[in-house]
Amino acid sequence: MANHLDLEEQEQLDQLKHFWNQWGTLISCVLIVVCGSLAAWNGYQYWQSRQATKAAALFDAVDVANRGKDQARVEQAFGDLKANYAGTPQAAQAGFLVARGLVEAAKPDEAREVLAWVAANAGDDGFKALAKLRLAAVLTEQKKYDEALAQLSGSLPAAFDGVAADHRGDILMLQDKRSEAQAQYAKAYKAMSEDVEYRRLVEVKLNALGANPAAETVAAAKAAEAAK
Repeated sequence: MANHLDLEEQEQLDQLKHFWNQWGTLISCVLIVVCGSLAAWNGYQYWQSRQATKAAALFDAVDVANRGKDQARVEQAFGDLKANYAGTPQAAQAGFLVARGLVEAAKPDEAREVLAWVAANAGDDGFKALAKLRLAAVLTEQKKYDEALAQLSGSLPAAFDGVAADHRGDILMLQDKRSEAQAQYAKAYKAMSEDVEYRRLVEVKLNALGANPAAETVAAAKAAEAAK
């Protein structure tokens, strides 16, 4: 009986050796790749966490210096953010703080430079779009209407379609292009949902131009229903 068991064990060992000789190298390579990938992922996560912590500290420095009107410290902290953490949310948010401070200090040209940097370097499309909207607002204040419209003419995330169209309408009104402005306001009105307060402001602008978007919307709905 013992010999029979020894023979079975030897056969199993032989099969195991054969299996390992055939597949052992591949299995080892796979294990090395998997373990290496896990180590790399953990390292990347750790690096990202450290980057976010450092960027947050610099954002706080920008915020404190900006509120204290310490322009030298603002420039130093924001410069470090741009140089080392350009794609982080903190860098974009700091850019908005810096630009607002520059506008309040009557330095629109410097504010434009900051907003243009955010629009070009932010890691989030929403931040890029917001930077373009604010840049367009600064350009509008400077009466640089064509440049302002250029900022709003590119592709923006769909969530910004209504606001961008409203801003274009405002700029066109300042250029005394009433029919074009009305078309943009109408686009903004349609892009916004009924429960958005901003939509009522757009409706007021359309009413001032002789349009009644609410009535037009009801009429269109009735016509669509009748066509069914």
